[in-house]
Amino acid sequence: MRERESTPGGIDTWTPNGARIYDYILGGRDNYPADRAAADKMLQSNPAARNTALANRAFLGRVVTHLAGEAGITQFLDIGSGLPTQRNVHEVAQAANPDARVVYVDLDPTVIRHSQALLERGGTGNVMTFQGDVRKPGRILEAPRVNAFLDFKRPIAVLMVAVLHFVSDEEDAHGIVRRLGDRLPPGSHLVVSHTADESPPEVKAVAQQGFRMAGAMLTPRTRAEITRFFDGFELLEPGLVDVRAWRPEQPVDELAPAGWTIVGGVARRDP
Repeated sequence: MRERESTPGGIDTWTPNGARIYDYILGGRDNYPADRAAADKMLQSNPAARNTALANRAFLGRVVTHLAGEAGITQFLDIGSGLPTQRNVHEVAQAANPDARVVYVDLDPTVIRHSQALLERGGTGNVMTFQGDVRKPGRILEAPRVNAFLDFKRPIAVLMVAVLHFVSDEEDAHGIVRRLGDRLPPGSHLVVSHTADESPPEVKAVAQQGFRMAGAMLTPRTRAEITRFFDGFELLEPGLVDVRAWRPEQPVDELAPAGWTIVGGVARRDP
């Protein structure tokens, strides 16, 4: 039997990894044959998936630009941050406001290792990484390192971009977001993008199988269910929409069917 291939840091490269699959779909280089095989199977079923992933990443960039600029947010908590790629949150936020502080949170040791290497190479300030599980928000919010870095008495933007669809209803996805929101002071923002339950059954089945191989169960939800994540917040215009339609840089007259829909929204916590 062939031995598992591992990096010098002990990271298993033989088993597909959700973050690396996403990295490959985005055109990144931090992935391995097992990841590419799983991703290629998804792309064969739905070639538009790569465009959808790119659109989700672009949505994140536009949102952070708005929050760090017009909204005046200087603190960001990026939960389920994924592997570093182009136009990372701290790069976008600090381009709008050099004083912006960003905490990257991810459970995957691969993500943490790559993130730390990126920050060390770039000599980046006002940025830190933290290994934490979205399913255990209390451990993130109560961590001394996080509290020493972010001031929870001032507005914070919590980014949950393409992560909640990996949290099942049995794991109480809505309760997790509610507990996070309850800790945030007025003026804070919540950002969510999420796979909508609108894909053809065969496309959904292949995607779920691919992520299942990577140890990540995919749970698409209806738009009504996704909207519930914003309970207690006020959705900003244009509300919960296809990520391509959230304040696009160029007018979107008519969105072509994506075959795999990710919707997103930004909401503000008022007093």
